[in-house]
Amino acid sequence: MISNVQNVSSLSMTRGLGKVATETVDTALQANPGAAVALSQGASFASVMSNMATDMVNNLKGAESASFAGIKGTASTREVVDAVMQAEQSLQTAISLRDKIVSAYLDVTKMQI
Repeated sequence: MISNVQNVSSLSMTRGLGKVATETVDTALQANPGAAVALSQGASFASVMSNMATDMVNNLKGAESASFAGIKGTASTREVVDAVMQAEQSLQTAISLRDKIVSAYLDVTKMQI
């Protein structure tokens, strides 16, 4: 079900924007320490966002497979709950980032030229 989300090609349009230091990115980096390493190594904003999206999709796939394993009886309830809670946190972070990006876009479109 989750495998339909495979690429984040729309983020390639953000290349050349440089490093971004906002509260939203800081919050997302706290949720995903791997992205913090990539940002400290000089990675672009698009690559950090792409890595975060990939990690989120992997979390969702892991939660889905843990749920199926729980239904089959091969995984404990604790493992299933942990996987689902981690996926929920990743999804909430992605939704928050999306809302901030849409809000910023709307603010830019409202500016007078």
